[in-house]
Amino acid sequence: MTGRDIIRNLHEGRRVYSSAMVSTSPLWPNLVKAAGVDFVFVDTEHTPIDRHSLAWICQTYQALGVPPVVRIPCNDPFEACKALDAGAGGIIGPYVETAEQVRGLVGAVKWRPLKGKRLDDALRDPNMLEPELRDYLEKRNGDKILIVNIESVPAIQNLHDICSVPGLDAVLIGPHDLSCSLGIPEQYDHSRFDEATRTIFRIAREHHVGAGIHYWLGLEQEITWSKAGGNLVMHSSDVATFSRTLKGEIETLRKALGEAGP
Repeated sequence: MTGRDIIRNLHEGRRVYSSAMVSTSPLWPNLVKAAGVDFVFVDTEHTPIDRHSLAWICQTYQALGVPPVVRIPCNDPFEACKALDAGAGGIIGPYVETAEQVRGLVGAVKWRPLKGKRLDDALRDPNMLEPELRDYLEKRNGDKILIVNIESVPAIQNLHDICSVPGLDAVLIGPHDLSCSLGIPEQYDHSRFDEATRTIFRIAREHHVGAGIHYWLGLEQEITWSKAGGNLVMHSSDVATFSRTLKGEIETLRKALGEAGP
């Protein structure tokens, strides 16, 4: 699936599937492609990936036809540009709470390489640009995906404004930070967390913006939320899947062989 396909599906409410990848091993990309994800989520906010390694990851996934969407360390348009220069097929902005933060990322992702006053003009009114320049920028950046993390109560309160910013393709709930902001840390089965999740999905879909939650603690809950409006299915990560599978299989072997766990 191309970046343009992903963007169209997100806005039209069709499901898009992804998973987070933190490993820099050259063995992973072909396995991930074979798994059938539509794009990969590469995290540089919580993962120590340097710029050289990030470029290798992005270029490899791009060569395999799997767009790499990079979560940058902070909502700095220059960080977004650095990731795009490395070969990212899109950007995830962490802990977004205002429409102004989204506009800054839109400028970096959708109107690159414009900067300064020219970029400010384009963000205010794209029709201020010369037709030739506007056509060039839309062709150059039309396949670049922009997603922002919704991870706090203030973000939910501002979500109508956030989702009204042209150029935003999807919102992605960060469950850990959101649960803490709600005052119920890691209580993902709490009614308030469920209500917040469904509210985020509802508002995003009202604005024809994709919506999802990055979840790794149970397929049944993940399926339930997806059926409730989450069309961006961000499933687990390479580390979580490996850990869970290995742990389960070792436990099964120990039990079958009559040995207690460590």
